[in-house]
Amino acid sequence: MKGIILAGGSGTRLYPATLAINKQLLPVYDKPMVYYPLSVLMLAGIRDTLLISTPEHLPFYRNLLDDGSAWGIRLSYVVQDKPVGLAHAFILGRSFVGGDQVALILGDNVFYGHGLSVELADAVARGEGATIFAYHVSEPSQYGVVKFDEAGGRAIDLVEKPKQYLSNWAVTGLYFYDNSVLDIAAGLRPSTRGELEITDVNRRYLELNKLHVIKLGRGYAWLDTGTHDALLEAAEFVRSVQHRQGLLVGCPEEVAYLQGFISKENLRNLAEKYDKSGYGRYLQRLIDEPVRR
Repeated sequence: MKGIILAGGSGTRLYPATLAINKQLLPVYDKPMVYYPLSVLMLAGIRDTLLISTPEHLPFYRNLLDDGSAWGIRLSYVVQDKPVGLAHAFILGRSFVGGDQVALILGDNVFYGHGLSVELADAVARGEGATIFAYHVSEPSQYGVVKFDEAGGRAIDLVEKPKQYLSNWAVTGLYFYDNSVLDIAAGLRPSTRGELEITDVNRRYLELNKLHVIKLGRGYAWLDTGTHDALLEAAEFVRSVQHRQGLLVGCPEEVAYLQGFISKENLRNLAEKYDKSGYGRYLQRLIDEPVRR
């Protein structure tokens, strides 16, 4: 399976903080925002990922992430000249995906939960159709929303930013698809907002009876960081978890080590790179102490 991180956009809701830098390069507490979605894809076992961003910001990502080899993965890059909807990622990434399955994650999303790795593994293993994740929110009108049947287990409708109440289950920014998504996205027409909507992609899978919706219930956290308040909330959440547990959230080096992408010696070299920070000391503890999970 291939992975795509969509890290474009103008970040206007975060002005003036994003006047000179891409939103996904801003820090969420102690790490660049893009580390969090990258870590999720790595946790899913994905080692070949495409990052999509704007022409002016792509060099910053190359400088930050390089080719991914330090983490035992491969990173590629492609330019998105202007944001025209999430589904555009599959048009830009068509040649990259080739004949494989693909996972798309938004660059401003943070996921956390003890059972997340199991849910990710199941989504990868499912193979056919699409798997998306729903999360209960208090203000669903700001998201794509999924409606379930009366039993609460089967999705029956999907609406992008509904004006009337549909449900409290928002579709998160993490999606797993079979290879059919490439043709589905290519056949989309822009919505009234002028965008190629990911909700239209998911609705097509729903019509084909090939959409799997996983509810992320109590015990999971999903945060997007599109506003100043949301960015601060995400940072406070990460800080609270890390200080309480002594375990980092969204650490690519740790995920790479635990997934077997890199060796202990590789991790030691990475730890030395950050030897003057708490981040480096944490990586060194992963080497010196038994894995704590």
